Amino acid sequence: MNGHTWRFFRAGGVDQVRLETADDLRNLGALDLKLWVALGCPVRGLEIDERMMALVDTDGDQRVRAPELLAAVAVVCRLLRDPAEILHSPRALPLASIRDDCPEGRAALASARGILAGLGRPAATEITVADVSDESAIFANIRFNGDGIVTEALAQSPEVASIIRDAVTCLGGDRDRAGAEGVTVARIEAFYAACQAFADWNDRATTEAAALFPLGADATRAAHAALEAVRAKVDDFFSRVRLAAFDARSIGPMNRPESEYIAIAGHDLSAGCTELEPFPLALVAPGRTLPLAEGVNPAWAARIEALHDQVVRPILGQRAECTAAEWTQLKGSLAPFRAWLAAEAGKEVASLGAARVAEIIAGDGKAQVLALVARDEERRPEAESIGDVERLVRYHANLGQLLRNFVNFSAFYGRSDKAVFQAGTVFLDQRSCELAIQVQDAGRHAAMAGLSGSYLVYLDCARKLDGRKMTVCAAITDGDSDNLMVGRNGLFYDRKGRDYDATITRIVDNPISLRQAFWSPYKKFLRALEDYISKRAAAAEAASHTSLNAAAEKVSTSDRPAPAPAAPAAPAKIDVGTVAAIGVAVGGITAALGAIMQAVFGLGMWMPLGLVGLLLAISGPSVFIAALKLRHRNIGPILDADGWALNTQARVNIPFGRSLTQLAALPPGAARGLRDPFAPPPARWPYVVGAIATILLVIIGLAGSGKIQIPGFPIPGDAPSATAPDLGAAPAGASTAPAAPAAP
Repeated sequence: MNGHTWRFFRAGGVDQVRLETADDLRNLGALDLKLWVALGCPVRGLEIDERMMALVDTDGDQRVRAPELLAAVAVVCRLLRDPAEILHSPRALPLASIRDDCPEGRAALASARGILAGLGRPAATEITVADVSDESAIFANIRFNGDGIVTEALAQSPEVASIIRDAVTCLGGDRDRAGAEGVTVARIEAFYAACQAFADWNDRATTEAAALFPLGADATRAAHAALEAVRAKVDDFFSRVRLAAFDARSIGPMNRPESEYIAIAGHDLSAGCTELEPFPLALVAPGRTLPLAEGVNPAWAARIEALHDQVVRPILGQRAECTAAEWTQLKGSLAPFRAWLAAEAGKEVASLGAARVAEIIAGDGKAQVLALVARDEERRPEAESIGDVERLVRYHANLGQLLRNFVNFSAFYGRSDKAVFQAGTVFLDQRSCELAIQVQDAGRHAAMAGLSGSYLVYLDCARKLDGRKMTVCAAITDGDSDNLMVGRNGLFYDRKGRDYDATITRIVDNPISLRQAFWSPYKKFLRALEDYISKRAAAAEAASHTSLNAAAEKVSTSDRPAPAPAAPAAPAKIDVGTVAAIGVAVGGITAALGAIMQAVFGLGMWMPLGLVGLLLAISGPSVFIAALKLRHRNIGPILDADGWALNTQARVNIPFGRSLTQLAALPPGAARGLRDPFAPPPARWPYVVGAIATILLVIIGLAGSGKIQIPGFPIPGDAPSATAPDLGAAPAGASTAPAAPAAP
């Protein structure tokens, strides 16, 4: 590394480089890539100028990588007097900031002034992104814009303008930088080639008129149209006739079976009998000729009449029928004309007519159009430098923002502005979540994003006003998850302030906060207790329904003969071992509670600390595990799943997480009324239960300390009997009288 001195700041558990001076930018290429926060990011889906990102993405792979970002910084360092200007997110580029001591800078400066002049602001001293965004507005007042396309407006004579107009009409046009349609060299060459081909083809109508038009030009065209209208059908008829002559068994099928006539007999036939078009042209028989008047399929009668009038009679004379040989003769007479039509060239310009095409070929319009294109091409370097100005203006306005979200994450950790990957804010369950990232595939994203250790909710967001839709992943970094569930609705605001209806579709569960972890054991216990009570109530309700159904069944069958009484079930025997086990379990639990309460009440004046210790014993493990997970919570997997190549973990610790998720709080100085007119009357049973529980705990504590005696309650210091009492029968001869009480 060179002698440049770098400065770093600590955020997210990693050292990040400061970018503050022009020297920092000039030496960025010498900074070890291992010290960059990111090495790649997607072009789309970020809250940054997408056009600028596309200009940085020189290889067009829809990703910005570290080498491409360094190349963009190099452009800024070459063309600006003070490259550090880009670090302050300026809105406009002062013309005085562009270097004029190098050819590239002078060209960019001249182009910038040309753009402003074209926009009608020649005296402006700065240029903005909006000035370079509309290319058509930039070049609207520039006669030759260097794109190699000439329009009618550039023509110096009406003749040249009409040629450009005809070329665009026939072959289509190319849209130039000002938005008008014109022609390129390739387009004008194709136009003249089509004109020449059409002229050569059309000349044959004069040089070969005798062969091509045996009946005269107009009559031959009409005859050809009449013959082509029935060519396929007449060929089909004579083919059927030949088949009938080959095998008489085919005559019936060739004329269609009677069932097909029956099928249409029940319908109203149209005037032209179009329902009969698929049927043969005439009845098929061996050696049959084609009738031209009587006996013709009604659906084809008009077309056969036109064939007779325009083809048969002019060539063969009046005929009532036409043989297969005569049909071949008719086709041969018009075959040259048919071949000539098929060989038509330059169809693209046929609409202009032969006279206009001949006029275009005879003139020198082509040379004049090509000369205009050449003049326009001479301005190409200047026009391309206008594109360089757009790049410079967009880099000046937005490249600093990209650096603060790529080389370091100062935009994210500084909290003065949002990072480019933050799509907006999610309002959900009385909290606002600022770490919301737009994703394309929630399922694929969640597979990796869950490794971040963050509690993630995926929401489908839809905006009915304009139909916009997106999916966002929001990280919940403070509060609890009690009321978060799939299907819960919220509101999402994007960075432009547009609101979307948001619905939770997926949840990745991870710890949210230490507060949630502390109360989690008690909430789980209450939920388990509620579930148990619900199950017992459901079981009781089911038993009640069963009893009622049995009673109803008994009443409904009371008039039937009574069935024989069933043998009484044998009474269940009580297993003495089970009773003993239950007693031991109850005694053990009681002893444990007694020991705990003895320890607590034995503290005397320190008893409150004992209660705190008891709470910590219950909540401590949950809090400890949550603290370990929250300590390693980071956004690395979240961004990697979205297409980033993050070079570090970028941790989100507990204090920083609180800043990303804001909980609901009353405004300072707000007046708060505590009376709720619809609040339910206070229940007394919790106080009664609490008092009873307190008394029991005190009694157990006193009994555990030996200050009072409770029958069956173990007293500290008493040794349990080594031998279990014999529950069996007494030995023979033993006295069954109770033992005398021991002397005090």
